Amino acid sequence: MNEKGRISKFEQLVAWQKARGLTKEIYMNTRDNPFAKDYGLAGQIQRAAVSIMSNIAEGFDRPSTKEFLKFLGIAQASCSEVRSHLQVAFDVGYLTEATFIDLRSKAKEVSRIIAGLRIAVKKKLVQGTTGH
Repeated sequence: MNEKGRISKFEQLVAWQKARGLTKEIYMNTRDNPFAKDYGLAGQIQRAAVSIMSNIAEGFDRPSTKEFLKFLGIAQASCSEVRSHLQVAFDVGYLTEATFIDLRSKAKEVSRIIAGLRIAVKKKLVQGTTGH
């Protein structure tokens, strides 16, 4: 954080940090057989997880608050995509129930954090500021 206590880089955002953790766990769980052999689903869920953290980062470094808000919306939608892929992985037996519940819970947490960040950014937009 800078001297005013404000966040100056995306890595400081809790939403990005949590998304990073979720992404790591998704990768760890898609490396095991039989999940690893399902290249389509494994690749889709990995890309969706990476998309969450990437869109938070990209939006943060955009020049306007409005653009940041747009990218946060995309990141939140990617959380939904991850949850959907997790459901498929569980339904076909790639994940144990415990792992499914844990990962789904973490994806929901990331989504809630992004939702809170979106509310804060919307307030900033209404106030007419453009910086982060």
